[in-house]
Amino acid sequence: MAPNYVSPGVYTVEKDISDFTPSINTSIVGIVGFASKGPTNKATLITDQESLVRTFGEPSEAINGQGLEGALEILEQTNSVYFIRCADDTIAVDASATVSIGHCPAIAVSGQANNDATARYGIEVPVTLRIQVKDSEGVAKFSDNGGAGRDYVVNVPNARSQSEALRSVIGGALDADLVGVFNDGSFDSGLGLSGAIVGSFAGSGAELTAKICEGTTFNEASGIAALNAFDPTLDPTVNFGISATGESSSITIGGAQIVTTGANSLSYLVQSLHPGAGYNGGVRANGDTSGNSITLDSLGSQNFVVAVNDQGVALETFKASLVASGAFLEDVINTGETNTTSRVIKGNIVRDGSDVAVTALTKFSDSISQLATGPFGTSFNGSVTAGATGGRFAKLVGSAATNLAGGTNGIAATENGRTTSLIGDATTEPKTGMQALDDDVINVGVALVPGVATQEVQNSLITLAETTQDFMALVAPPYAVGTVQDAIDWTNGQASTTGSRTTAINSSFAAVHWPWVKVFSTFDGKDRWYDPSIFAARQMAYTDAVSDTWFAPAGFRRGRLTKPTEVEVKLNQGDRDSLYSGGNIVNPIVAFPQQGLTIFGQRTGQRTPTSLDRINVRRLMIYVRKVILASTQRFVFEPNDEFTWSQIEGVINPFLDDIRRRRGITEFRVVCDETTNTPLRVDRNELWTKVLLKPTKTAEVIVFEINLTNQSADLGTL
Repeated sequence: MAPNYVSPGVYTVEKDISDFTPSINTSIVGIVGFASKGPTNKATLITDQESLVRTFGEPSEAINGQGLEGALEILEQTNSVYFIRCADDTIAVDASATVSIGHCPAIAVSGQANNDATARYGIEVPVTLRIQVKDSEGVAKFSDNGGAGRDYVVNVPNARSQSEALRSVIGGALDADLVGVFNDGSFDSGLGLSGAIVGSFAGSGAELTAKICEGTTFNEASGIAALNAFDPTLDPTVNFGISATGESSSITIGGAQIVTTGANSLSYLVQSLHPGAGYNGGVRANGDTSGNSITLDSLGSQNFVVAVNDQGVALETFKASLVASGAFLEDVINTGETNTTSRVIKGNIVRDGSDVAVTALTKFSDSISQLATGPFGTSFNGSVTAGATGGRFAKLVGSAATNLAGGTNGIAATENGRTTSLIGDATTEPKTGMQALDDDVINVGVALVPGVATQEVQNSLITLAETTQDFMALVAPPYAVGTVQDAIDWTNGQASTTGSRTTAINSSFAAVHWPWVKVFSTFDGKDRWYDPSIFAARQMAYTDAVSDTWFAPAGFRRGRLTKPTEVEVKLNQGDRDSLYSGGNIVNPIVAFPQQGLTIFGQRTGQRTPTSLDRINVRRLMIYVRKVILASTQRFVFEPNDEFTWSQIEGVINPFLDDIRRRRGITEFRVVCDETTNTPLRVDRNELWTKVLLKPTKTAEVIVFEINLTNQSADLGTL
């Protein structure tokens, strides 16, 4: 309702009547196939070749079909491909690796709390500590003093400030990633602890040695510089007070780790985000690293870095810990496929191979086994290679890269099983297999299942194209089908080979191209025969780029194939006539002596001779339908009257006139008035619009009539 203006003034009213039709990309290709990596049964948008290989892995002859090969070729011509990786979830397996959990060697330090002579007299006594740290492989990290360790001179005043004195010297910027001093008030009360010297490397091979060097002034009677240490792998309430307080005294503490196999095991299970053998780490025959691996880098205190490597190169890094520091491991790296911080892995702390509830460690005397609780909330008493106290400094253990292993692609061993995976299920949520193409969100104009000639798969794709009316289905006879007659018989459902096609292809939403073409595969380093539907889709994208979707993707201007080097069967004029006429519907790929390999036909699979028996017209109608639907949705629930009718005509007429000017149609008319919207239709809340089109026909047969005349003929009158 318009506002009522009752007082004098100047008012403005804004109305948007700038309706126009949106632009729709006609070069988006849907590809259904198998792969060794990546999400399964989901239409995934891929915009370049690098993203395709990173997401779904490299193509290989060991993978059934040619989905990846087709996507790589088509992405050279368009930047929008939806790839659907099919897999049988009952046999697909995630690649995985088990990583040990251990703790860093640490020495808790305490002064004589009952003797504060330093506090009374202001005396500070210098103490020289020589510290050596070894990593999980037993390699010493300090080369000072001939490998004996690095000296730190500490002025130790009294117990209450001893940790601050230690921290100010040990673990500074130079050595923070090797050794440090830790005390945040989280030690257990009653132990008299004022600090802990911690080696940054975890596991049973890690080691920390602290020695009070000769020449250090020390007065045990006054309590000045009295240092007491205990082995954090043992019970501090029993063993507290192991003395290291004399000149030349030293103590060596080793790390420990939990057993990762067998009963009462506890470990960190890393799995690939999706199933597939492409995640399995290893080395190729040429020496290159393949697949994915996990590398652990220790940092100071309780921190460590998990690096996810792809083909030997770090792809992702995550700073994490096993304590409550805001970077708890299971909060940093995904625990499933829905919280995908990492694009490659997910992980969980597991007990006996099963996920368990985990709790961040907070105290120096916490056991590593307290990370995981049992089914009734009880602490898990896991087996360890040494005592488990000191979990405050627990980390993942490992220095070398750990390869993921055991992943499988989920490709059935039988053709029936593969067919089931490719066709998918439209009744599930989300839809699986090729049924994922039936999605209003994606805008696919062409779809194919390259390298698969099973008639059940091809027929299902054609049926889906007809049902959705959103795309053309491109299919081809199998490789080595035989002669020209064999290819025709196959298309007509009369193939003699057992298990081959038994029903004819007859649909304007389908197109058949043949023969197969030879292409050099850079991944295999050899020539391979490729499904011709791959290059049919590629040339459709090329046609959209250099012309429009209603131009024929065939001939020497838009159908010439520059990458293939050979055709499976060389076709002569008689072969081409047989494939393309007499009710046959095969679009030949011809090796011309000078022009090269060229798609020399643009028939759809429709047998009836109408305008829709040509690809350019069918693609035109798919485009017109999509644009009209997208541009007229706004008129739903508008008044069904002359004003709305006129608005609809005002939107569609300029759109069709633009196509006419761009040679897609020769004439058109849009009728939306009382003749199409009868009183009965209006009473039914229906609004009807009639669109009449005369599509531009292609000149497929060009004839020159050459006449010979005698010398007396007047050519101007002939």
